[in-house]
Parts: sequence; structure tokens; C-alpha cells
Amino acid sequence: MSSLQSSTVLVGRVLLGLLFVLSGFAKISGFDGTAGYIASKGMPLPQLVAALTIVVELGGGLALMAGLYTRQVVVALAVFTLLAGVIFHNFWAVPQPEQMAQQINFMKNLSIAGGMLVLAAFGPGRLSLDARRLAAS
Repeated sequence: MSSLQSSTVLVGRVLLGLLFVLSGFAKISGFDGTAGYIASKGMPLPQLVAALTIVVELGGGLALMAGLYTRQVVVALAVFTLLAGVIFHNFWAVPQPEQMAQQINFMKNLSIAGGMLVLAAFGPGRLSLDARRLAAS
């Protein structure tokens, strides 16, 4: 892998991970609103789901940014993102005025999941904790 490729993968990981980290922190500061939104979608145990979502977003986002257990983390984040798209951005089931915004968010989630799957296939690059961990073993 060239130096340019390694740097590009690092920047891509950081940008993808930043989305999850910022979202996780926002859910902490707005925990009651997050749990309420989850409940409004008919999901059971909304406080527990909100707490688990924060763990997935913060933990997964930070691990992705660092390149730690990248393949496992990005598969988990891809599944999480696809589920979030189907449950929370179900544009096919909302009133007409909301459909375009929800469809855009749904497609965004599909695209993010696609990026995660590319990382799963090609790995985190040389500038990652995975590369250091594997080199040490």
C-alpha cells in the first residue's frame, strides 16, 4: 500500500468514525429525547436501546478512527446503520411532506454502510492500530 493510499484510508476512517462519535455524544446530551424518539418508533426498552446505541456509536466510531479491530467494527457499524435506516428513515411509511428528507437520510445510511463494507474488504491500512497489532504478533 502506497503512502498516499495509507493516508487516504486514514482520513476516510477518521471522517466515517467522526459521524458516529459526534452522533453518540449528541445522544448523551439529549438522552431523554433520543429515548423518546426510539419509543415513538415502537421499539421496546427505549432507554436501554438508547444506551446501547451510544455505546455502539462512540465505541465503534473511536475504534474505527483508530483502526482497531476494524473489520469487525465496520461490519457491526454497517449492520447498525442499515437497521437505523430501515427503522428510523422509513420514507415509504411517512407522510408525503417528510418523504424526501427521510429518503435522503435512508440513502445516506445505505452509502455509509457501503463505505463500511469497503473497509471490511480492504482493511484499515498501514496507519492503524490493527497494522501495529498484527506486526507485533
